[in-house]
Amino acid sequence: MSTASLPRSVTRLLDAVAVDRNTDQPIYSTRRRLAVVGFLLIGAVFLGVSLSVTPGDTAFYPLTLGLAATWIIGAIATSRLSAGRFSLDGDGTTSGAVALGVVAGVAMGAVFVIGAFLTKLIGPLSELVSNVLAFADYGSIAVVTAITLINGAAEELFFRGAVYSAVRPHHPVVVSTVVYTIATLASGNVMLGFAAILLGAVCAILRRCTGGVAAPICTHVVWSTIVLFALPPIFG
Repeated sequence: MSTASLPRSVTRLLDAVAVDRNTDQPIYSTRRRLAVVGFLLIGAVFLGVSLSVTPGDTAFYPLTLGLAATWIIGAIATSRLSAGRFSLDGDGTTSGAVALGVVAGVAMGAVFVIGAFLTKLIGPLSELVSNVLAFADYGSIAVVTAITLINGAAEELFFRGAVYSAVRPHHPVVVSTVVYTIATLASGNVMLGFAAILLGAVCAILRRCTGGVAAPICTHVVWSTIVLFALPPIFG
């Protein structure tokens, strides 16, 4: 289907998303790139260990907070973060980037909810999803929600912030998504890896078209909230 046959509003949105609004300089420093790799390895270890504990184990909370701290410190220490901007016409504003991120998050959440009903029909895959959701069944839901959202924002700061800048100009959308997926697979859960491919690709595109991390953060936070509250009843 050609864009000429699409509604004008959709065409304008696609045209706006196609624009690369990154104005910051890529990370050319070998030392800074190695630092990104170092934080990436530390974070992968934290992720693998945190999801290997038994659901309900109190060690889960400090481990996941340690993971978030790793991503945040790594992002701040190795890159210059920008909120970004977006609009259908012109350079746009930060509020436009936030709005785009929220809309994308709702759309991603809807896709995953629909996918959850299909996944539930496949025994092995359903079990993998249930293993992750089991962590939400223990402790305060407020604490679990806070940790989930903090980690989601932290991941975006690092992967769509530091990692994206570190691999520019070498196909950063693709490379940052692959790196994010590999790091997520440290959890040992294939379904988390699959989710990372979809979420990572969308958030990387948002980083490209807004030039910052505000839109990816909003998408990840909204998506996480929907998944956290909508999926447990489906797999329960």
